[in-house]
Amino acid sequence: MSSVLTGAPSDHALKSGVEPLLTSVTRLAAVDHPAFTHMDYREDRAGVPHTLTWREVNTRVLAVAEQIRGLAQPSQRVAVLCPQDLSYPIGFYAALAAGTIAVPLFAPETSSHASRLIGALADCRATVWLTTEAARGSVEELLGDPRVPRPAGVISVDRVDPASGNGFVPAVAELGAPAYLQYTSGSTRDPAGAVISHEAVAVNTRQAAAAFDLDERSTCVGWLPFFHDMGLILLVCLPASLGARSVFSTPFDFVQRPKRWLDQLASNRGVITAAPNFAFDYAIDRTSAEDRAALDLSGVKVAINGAEPVRARTVERFQAAFGPSGFAPEAHRPSYGLAEATVFVSTSPAGTAPRTTTFARAELMAGRAVASVPEADAIRLVSAGCAVDQHVCIVDSVSCSALGDQVVGEVWVHGRNLATGYWGQAEGSGSAFDVRLQDAVEGLPVEGWLRTGDLGVLYGGELYITGRLKDVIIVDGKNHYPQDIEETVQEAHEAVRTGRVAAFGIPAEESDRREWGEAIVVALERERGLAAAAVAPEEIVLAVRRAVSAAHDLKLADVVVLAGRKVLRTSSGKIARAANRDRYLAERAR
Repeated sequence: MSSVLTGAPSDHALKSGVEPLLTSVTRLAAVDHPAFTHMDYREDRAGVPHTLTWREVNTRVLAVAEQIRGLAQPSQRVAVLCPQDLSYPIGFYAALAAGTIAVPLFAPETSSHASRLIGALADCRATVWLTTEAARGSVEELLGDPRVPRPAGVISVDRVDPASGNGFVPAVAELGAPAYLQYTSGSTRDPAGAVISHEAVAVNTRQAAAAFDLDERSTCVGWLPFFHDMGLILLVCLPASLGARSVFSTPFDFVQRPKRWLDQLASNRGVITAAPNFAFDYAIDRTSAEDRAALDLSGVKVAINGAEPVRARTVERFQAAFGPSGFAPEAHRPSYGLAEATVFVSTSPAGTAPRTTTFARAELMAGRAVASVPEADAIRLVSAGCAVDQHVCIVDSVSCSALGDQVVGEVWVHGRNLATGYWGQAEGSGSAFDVRLQDAVEGLPVEGWLRTGDLGVLYGGELYITGRLKDVIIVDGKNHYPQDIEETVQEAHEAVRTGRVAAFGIPAEESDRREWGEAIVVALERERGLAAAAVAPEEIVLAVRRAVSAAHDLKLADVVVLAGRKVLRTSSGKIARAANRDRYLAERAR
């Protein structure tokens, strides 16, 4: 079989069609149940909850939408530049209610990714900016930047009188029309805004609800940034689709004290949460045995692990650390998704612990998935499971022909949840969206596919992600996956900081070590703390070289040990390998 095919949709999936999220919010206007709760840790270490009911949300959305409509025409863009508090979902849904296209971004003071913000604002040319009174000063500083088109107006969401929207009639959302632009987190190209239609987001939230068995009794909990696809869908969109509750904090709150996230998980029932792999490791490393003993995580139904490669060791460590706290093995749900598919594509099967398969490294590098007993020349991969109500196909990236099981190729996706393209980028959209399979395959559509740029393989009826097409390093004619090398480096010495390793290829002539293909460079951060600081860089480099040589039969061209947070990452926390490579080559050229 050459694709991951889905079974029949569950009762609350897509049997009776979907409704736009705006319709869902309007329908919930009479409900006094809690909708969004912001856990505010700025004044109190224990956190102060600020809550809006669905009735209050609807009232405020209409009031802000009335202000937007006075400045913008339908289908013009509205940038959401609010801090991650209750103003954000109000601004997002107000843009939809006004008939405009929302652009979920962030307040300047909440992120160091200034160039990404400026690039997105320049690309979308938003007519209206939404922010809060507290963040307005930093937002208005952008007005003086010549790269940023000036908006018709800036609205402080929290200063709009809720009563001013009385009598306002929200726009009728057409399923095929754009709802919002989801800017991708890449760091080496100009920002690209995936155009997410009202249908795509409505379908994708229903697909997620079916995959994770969610309903109005579920509680969406987390700290992921709202400008990122996973944070937006989990904490802003899913609650409206389900009529459920969202309890959220900020990325800074999590980084400062990860136990806050765990406390929120323990304080709610029917919880669905999500985080990148590094966050699970971070939560383990930054909580004490005493803290864990005081937690009750039995109410966590789903903990999505996605947005970056899922490590088998992380899954095992998290279960060992928090299993005694009531965290069920089957709650850990490794998943795969991307912004161009709204977010959700596949997840591990419900009711089972994450599935890890050990593959022969040499075979996988040659493009074949062959199960292997644990040994030195092996790679452990965590399954991303199966898709729900969409197709996933493994395809030869050159011939565009579908491949069989156990053959590595590019992951292609087909479904009603796909973006329609990149905003204002017809050429870029044409190479990734609405792509055609070269050969017809029974049971699969021929047209309308999304090329993800990810490499994967189907094994045992489930999807395994093996890497990024553009990140594969070729040395002496053999393929090597950087995340595999990075995992080896992380285990090479205790002074190597977890999640802060970048492996990338450089032209062979740059190192004078290879005549065919690329040479490999590793950049890493040393672990923080006095013990790690006392370790000589030469000791770390030697340990890394030995580990990579033993595990991969590779000789590294260079190992760079960095102090501080110097390994570049994208705004969603992924290792930005191309950006690290470009910086390395630029510094070598000086």
